[in-house]
Amino acid sequence: MILSSNIKAVVFDMDGVLFDSERISRMVWIQAGAEYHLADVEEAERCVIGRSFADTCQFLKERYGPTFPAVEFRTRCSQLFHEYTDAHGMPLMPLAKETLLYLFNKKIPLALASSTRRLVVDKELAEADFTHFFKVTVCGDEVEHSKPNPDIYIEACKKLGFNPEDCIAVEDSPNGIRSAYNAGMKAVMIPDQVQPDEKLKTLLYKCYSSLAELKELF
Repeated sequence: MILSSNIKAVVFDMDGVLFDSERISRMVWIQAGAEYHLADVEEAERCVIGRSFADTCQFLKERYGPTFPAVEFRTRCSQLFHEYTDAHGMPLMPLAKETLLYLFNKKIPLALASSTRRLVVDKELAEADFTHFFKVTVCGDEVEHSKPNPDIYIEACKKLGFNPEDCIAVEDSPNGIRSAYNAGMKAVMIPDQVQPDEKLKTLLYKCYSSLAELKELF
């Protein structure tokens, strides 16, 4: 058991940690990939989990060539994604609200560090009634370099007023784990679409199967 006094704050990723959105993302990438006749689009989508819109577009041009209409393709994915969530709602990850409420009631400062754009983050947090849980939110369009670079987590810790080594980052993706680790944080992984390989496991403070297991740290 780790005493809560050793952990000053918790910083959450959003997609794949609090919202069951990575599954929807995979589905719409496959659909858009078929429209654009892309090979191995599922592997491409796995590579960009946790990255910002701009970085994803850069990756797509590197993968499919400099003439590939990356912004157009990525915009199409976003369109399909929001058509789906507008029709069906944004599903939560199991025990997401209960975990946030538990930490909030324990007076643990909480932050969000999401590669998603501010406009979308604010909308999704509000619709889930999650906004009030977070003292700080930092979004992908507010930092120069997205995950796996550490910028977004460094900024979140700075705004919280704590050193990174005193904070936990809760992530589902390899890019997110590398970002948190490079920021000097305790990186906790709750895998969703991608399981950690042996190399990634060396970066982890903890690896859990569900959000509920975070309680053991407090």
